[in-house]
Amino acid sequence: MVILGIESTCDETAAAIVQDGRTVISNVISTSVKEQALYGGVVPEIASRRHIEYISPTVEKALADASMTMADVDAVAVTFAPGLIGAVLVGVNFAKGLAYASGKPLVPVHHLRGHIAANYLTHPDLKPPFLCLVASGGHSHIVMVEDWCRYKVLGRTVDDAAGEAFDKVARTLGLPYPGGPSVSAAAKSGNPHAYRLPTPHVEGKYNVSFSGLKTAVINEVHNARQKGQEISVPDMAASFQERIAQILAKKLLAAAADTGAKTVCLAGGVAANGRLRQLVNDGVQKLGAKVYLPELKFCGDNGAMIATQGYYEYQDGNLADLTLNGLPTLPIDYR
Repeated sequence: MVILGIESTCDETAAAIVQDGRTVISNVISTSVKEQALYGGVVPEIASRRHIEYISPTVEKALADASMTMADVDAVAVTFAPGLIGAVLVGVNFAKGLAYASGKPLVPVHHLRGHIAANYLTHPDLKPPFLCLVASGGHSHIVMVEDWCRYKVLGRTVDDAAGEAFDKVARTLGLPYPGGPSVSAAAKSGNPHAYRLPTPHVEGKYNVSFSGLKTAVINEVHNARQKGQEISVPDMAASFQERIAQILAKKLLAAAADTGAKTVCLAGGVAANGRLRQLVNDGVQKLGAKVYLPELKFCGDNGAMIATQGYYEYQDGNLADLTLNGLPTLPIDYR
């Protein structure tokens, strides 16, 4: 079964062709990240306008790279929630028109489910049940994946997401957007123990909080500047990265130990962070469980992960008609 996946929830316009939920035939990403970097983060209106410009040629290239036409596609999958609503609506409306014009079924896909499904592309043997940390620019969740389309949220951020905290700290340190890669790069030459940063307290055993941690970095930098003192960017980047990776890994490993999970995964843009991957890999092995990490190219937003999850949503009977609307928020376990 061949699925065309379309993704447009943030600043990547993406389309891909995936066969049987596992084999990537083509994967095309058009991004406005360089333009967003001028403002230190995503400007929703700019992102939406670029999606409008990019979406048709991006889908055309995905089909061309696969040497296919819409006649070869069995269904159109599209991210309909959650995300920047203007950006989401571009993808949803394009997918609806394409599905209607070509007479193909329309499959709605939840963005976080797509991130989790990226692991299926890297690990063909992976199947539910498993425990997964989904950490990205807008989300930080610890999820028990009970079946291909059934989820149970065990923990989540109560304020900033991990990726959001990376972006804000990067901006404070004068590092470019997106914050995750730039902080990680700066941290390579830094001392992770140079600055003592807090571990925010939060209610809920597996919940996390990053607002206080982000604020601690901002205050440290501002206080130093007011005194005419220099902040070591590499040391602060390393200290922040270490703290946030430790928090995420500790919560995930606690959930793994308590649930007796035999398989643990990472997903989302923050899953590309090398220190987090190391901590989770080492911790999961000590628990005697298996760890699956997505290939780096599938950590960020892409169409292949949407096509992959779209395959399983189709098998589960989750189809949409032309009344499908985009949503800015929606729980991962909505159905």
